[in-house]
Amino acid sequence: DLRKPILVFHSPQDKVVEVKNARDIYGAAHHPKSFISLDGANHLLTNKQDSFYVGQVISSWAHRYVNPDELEDLSTEKSVVVRVGREKYTTEIVARSHSILVDEPKKHGGKDAGMSPYELLLASLGSCTAITLRMYADKKEWDLREVKVHLEHFKQHAKDSDCCDKDEPKIDKFVREIKLKGNLTEEQEQRLLQIANRCPVHRTLENTIEIETKLRV
Repeated sequence: DLRKPILVFHSPQDKVVEVKNARDIYGAAHHPKSFISLDGANHLLTNKQDSFYVGQVISSWAHRYVNPDELEDLSTEKSVVVRVGREKYTTEIVARSHSILVDEPKKHGGKDAGMSPYELLLASLGSCTAITLRMYADKKEWDLREVKVHLEHFKQHAKDSDCCDKDEPKIDKFVREIKLKGNLTEEQEQRLLQIANRCPVHRTLENTIEIETKLRV
C-alpha cells in the first residue's frame, strides 16, 4: 500500500529468507518495482564483492527516484554536523566521511530509523571502552580475543548513590558490564576493569564540562 518504488534482492542460496518470501514481497508491491537475483551470495552479504555490487546497484537504481539536488550537502569545518528536517525525528549525522541516522523509537513518535540519542551516547561509551581495552591488551601482549560491553542508562535518586552530591535530587547512572574472552589471568581481568574507567569518553562524562551554544549565521 506504500506505492513507492521498491527494489528486492534475493539469493537462491539464502538460508534465512526463502525465495517464496522474496516472491511474495515483489508480487505484493506496486510498480515501479525491480527484482535482482544474487546468485552465490549469503544472507548477510559477507563476501565483499557481493556487498559492493549491491551497493552500486542500489545507488544507480535509486538515482532515478531521488534528486540529489533537493538536499543541501551536509558538511562542516567542525568535528560533527547534525541535521533534522520535518521528518519526525530522523536525524542525519556526518563526521568526516562517515554518516549515520539517529531517531526516536516509534513509541516516542519517531520512525525508529536509527539509535536514539541516549543509545548513541551509550554506544560512544561502550565503543570507547572496548577500543581502549583492545589497545591496552595489545600493548601488554595479553591474549584478549574479544571484548563485549553491555550498557544501560537511567535516572537514580542521589541519596541512593555513593558518588555524588546528596543535594542533587537525581543523577544519571550508567551501568557498564564488560565480558572478556581470552586466556587471561584474574589479575589481568581486574587490571582491564581498571583501565575501562580510564577510557577518554568515560573521563569526559565524569569531568566538569561546559557546553557553549550560539546561533550560526
